[in-house]
Amino acid sequence: MAKSTGKKNTKSTTDPVEDTGANVGAQSLNAVETISRFTDFDIHLFKQGKHYKLYEKLGSHVIEVNGVTGTYFAVWAPNATYISVVGNFNGWNHSNHSLAARWDSSGIWEGWIPNVGVGEVYKYYIVSQNGQHLEKADPFALWCEVAPRTASIVWDTWYEWQDADWMKVRKEKNKLNAPISVYEVHLGSWQRDPSDPERHLTYKEIAESLVPYVKEMGFTHVELMPIMEHPYAPSWGYQITGYFSCSSRMGTPQELMFLIDKLHQAGIGVYMDWVPSHFPGDAHGLFRFDGTSLYEHEDPRKGYHPDWKSYIFNYGRNEVRSFLISNAIFWLDRYHTDGLRVDAVASMLYLDYSRKHGEWIPNEFGGRENLEAISLLREMNVAAYTEFPDIQTIAEESTAFPGVSRPVFVGGLGFGMKWMMGWMNDTLKYFEKDPAFRKWHQDQLTFSLVYAFSENFMLPFSHDEVVYGKKSLLNKMPGDEWQKAANLRLMFAYMFTHPGTKLVFMGGEFGQTSEWNFQQSLDWHLLDHAPHNGIKECVKTLNQLYKDEAALYDFSFSHEGFEWIDTQDRENSVLVYARKASDPAQNLIIALNLTPVPRKSYRVGVSSDGSWKEVFNSDAAAFGGSGIINYDPVEAENHQWHGKANSVILDLPPMGAVVLKKNVTTRK
Repeated sequence: MAKSTGKKNTKSTTDPVEDTGANVGAQSLNAVETISRFTDFDIHLFKQGKHYKLYEKLGSHVIEVNGVTGTYFAVWAPNATYISVVGNFNGWNHSNHSLAARWDSSGIWEGWIPNVGVGEVYKYYIVSQNGQHLEKADPFALWCEVAPRTASIVWDTWYEWQDADWMKVRKEKNKLNAPISVYEVHLGSWQRDPSDPERHLTYKEIAESLVPYVKEMGFTHVELMPIMEHPYAPSWGYQITGYFSCSSRMGTPQELMFLIDKLHQAGIGVYMDWVPSHFPGDAHGLFRFDGTSLYEHEDPRKGYHPDWKSYIFNYGRNEVRSFLISNAIFWLDRYHTDGLRVDAVASMLYLDYSRKHGEWIPNEFGGRENLEAISLLREMNVAAYTEFPDIQTIAEESTAFPGVSRPVFVGGLGFGMKWMMGWMNDTLKYFEKDPAFRKWHQDQLTFSLVYAFSENFMLPFSHDEVVYGKKSLLNKMPGDEWQKAANLRLMFAYMFTHPGTKLVFMGGEFGQTSEWNFQQSLDWHLLDHAPHNGIKECVKTLNQLYKDEAALYDFSFSHEGFEWIDTQDRENSVLVYARKASDPAQNLIIALNLTPVPRKSYRVGVSSDGSWKEVFNSDAAAFGGSGIINYDPVEAENHQWHGKANSVILDLPPMGAVVLKKNVTTRK
């Protein structure tokens, strides 16, 4: 009999294992037994592109056969003529441990090798039909050697999770009408070892400081930039060779699980970047895996990405679809992640993306849409939400493609949310302007509400906005040091009171001065200086306000949750709007003064009489502001203004945001 020696950390069922070997214990070290983990139904699903848990079958799996521990290997390489497993255990000899091709034309090669266990280093030695001799890492490897070494490592994903309390409430924390404030993190540069800045902290070491910091700041989720294995560090993880392996630069799979577990125990969700749009051409990776374009398109007009000098998956090949969807499910299943942020979706949707005339092939209807990629994304989302209905998938998609965050059954792509790239670009362009000229560009802030509810939008200030000469968020702002900080606090206040969920890239929350550098830690020493600590305190307060005030999240993706009160005061560069909750008594009024000139005794129309209380002011002294605060509740006057029957008189601080709420003692 054959059985698995490892436990699974999810609800996966025990895999049937066909044992065709006899008296394995008596076999020599070089023996390879013809043992299969595949059923006929598995093969059928694989060929149909419908096998969503291939990681339970392909790859390396430590199992016991007749009392002997060994490792079962299975790899898809239909155009190979010979495959063997090579590693330290056999001196990297190409002849000792050859795999057998399955009889069913699936293209899968498999075999069980005794006395090979967890921790063994290996590759697949592949001879192609045209005589090429290749050494490839395992596409389904669970762990890999530290770059620049490229071999796979036999491993497992057994881990004793302690996040049951989080998993019980995840549905509430992840739902679309919950406050979702995401802290985007590149683990390799969030913090380095102070005694050795060249050394990455391990996943466990990062947990010691990241978890309490995110908890203190009030972010509800973190988003991890790709932590899958990637050979080229400057790709930031977006050029992946090990899709099922976490980066060994920072530790083992179990150490990454420990980090996620600790975040969950602190009540913090974890989204993970996922990159199905392209992969690099490294010799040990997926590229021409069996000597042919197996995972990618053969025709470079469909298979080569000109921007990133990488290769595009063949989304129409069923076995590749099974690979990609299984990979998405894997991270949700084995790592308990709470969602996937899917990178570069626009590049997948359009056949002519970043291509000139003649450099692309139209679809069967003569259009530019990549119908195979669209189908894959829909199927992935349906599979993910069917298996894990309490997760979120988020698309980084920069075009006006319709229905990205709409259900598949109404013709959408099925994502839960979509990054609001237009809002981000307009907002940054506006705030980069000298306040003296802002009155002519107020539409850059108001235009987003024209389309804000066409999708379920997440507002992103991501890593892409603080690299390659774009400057840090703080240094995008005009003016002297005080004005830069005030502008940044004001921009964050605008973000947190605008409809949509939120995302802030690490360092922005305390006004990092330099651009992001993936090779070094954030400049944490800046928090010793009042302006930076003030920005941090402002963002922390905004996160708390966001969670406390239902008006900021009840209708994040609906017209019901927003009303313009005044967009016409261009001369003073003041905007006034309301955010609305399901309980009207919880509604908020927000006034933005987008210039450095204080606006004393400024009249604002309000929705009812009684007194109104200031619940947030970005100019508070605690944030490094000038302290122009409306300390006392203000009584509404029966004076029609901004189309409202009542109005209040406020002092608007310089480059500041004021948030008002009906005073609880007089609320009607």
